[in-house]
Amino acid sequence: MEQYPHIRILMGIVLGLSITTLLKGLAQYVQHPGRQKPYWIHIGWAVTMFVLLVHFWWWEYRLTHVQEWTFLRYGFLIGYIVLFFLLCTLLFPDDLRDYDGYRDYFMSRRRWFFGLMALSYVVDLGDTLIKGRDYFAGLGHEYLFRNAAYVLLCLVAMRTRSQAFHAGFVAIALLYELSWIFRLYQHL
Repeated sequence: MEQYPHIRILMGIVLGLSITTLLKGLAQYVQHPGRQKPYWIHIGWAVTMFVLLVHFWWWEYRLTHVQEWTFLRYGFLIGYIVLFFLLCTLLFPDDLRDYDGYRDYFMSRRRWFFGLMALSYVVDLGDTLIKGRDYFAGLGHEYLFRNAAYVLLCLVAMRTRSQAFHAGFVAIALLYELSWIFRLYQHL
């Protein structure tokens, strides 16, 4: 138990860097409105990532119930939060000079973005198991279906440039995540 607060600090630092990356990226549209033309699918994923990060931090509260900590569990969790940081840095690179705006950039980096996102949903299964088999089972079949569906949708998103698919995916992902959060925590 005493180890978790120590682990939580490093997780919080990486989570904070992830949120900072998103907020700084979004703030540039206000700071320099004419510099880059916004691409609403890209902004949709930035907002979705923000919601996922906020949910992640709340979700990780269950780690306080883990009785035995190992360096392997610690490393696994740090790797998991690093995936989120990489997703955020892929959304807002340091430099767009090689691209014709965020639409061109996002489409050219979609394999990396959705590949890492698919991996995050696989890793999430391990994260949930760390919290205990009873907790994992308590999430029901929807949790497994949700993660499998996200992995499959990410694999499709990696391959297609279809604006209709990407628009639908980000809209459904954001709405579903908000619904999932509400249903999981409506009584807390």
